[in-house]
Amino acid sequence: MIDRISPEEITTVVRTAAHEVFSTMLGLPLEDCLAFQEAVSSPAPSYDGVEALVGIGGSWSGTGRICCSANFACALAGGLLMMECDSLNEDVLDAISEVANMIIGNVKTSFEEKLGPLGLSIPTVVFGRNYQTRSSGVTAWTVVPFQSGGEVFEVRFYIMPSRNSAQCHARTENSHSGALQAV
Repeated sequence: MIDRISPEEITTVVRTAAHEVFSTMLGLPLEDCLAFQEAVSSPAPSYDGVEALVGIGGSWSGTGRICCSANFACALAGGLLMMECDSLNEDVLDAISEVANMIIGNVKTSFEEKLGPLGLSIPTVVFGRNYQTRSSGVTAWTVVPFQSGGEVFEVRFYIMPSRNSAQCHARTENSHSGALQAV
């Protein structure tokens, strides 16, 4: 059983997914920046802008997040919807939700080859000034930043074996070793 996905694996898969979405669905350039690990601090730092969170569940669970400024959210929505978007509105927030769903969905699909079937939650979008988000159980994010048109776009990702899956796996191993000893 795989017990860990490395930050390097996450970075590679996230970059592939983001480049695919940006080139095929948004028509926007995307440049890689240096990826890094960020420990979760308490209290969490506050942000300004737009963030979309998508949960992952199955034998592994986690969260994927996309983060950007309000201006870049409008640019992403404009690329997706092929229309001018000047301010945060319902269309822009829906488009950000869809961009997160596409990128994190592609990441999930790539990891399924190694981890088995995984599901996605409905995206949640958070926006405004000086807001904070928190995902329970996350100890460190793999942060994969990009630049596009002078703007920063980040994908943050965390995944670990699900507790129920790990407990079930341990029980299965214990019951098999007990059965072997009884024979």
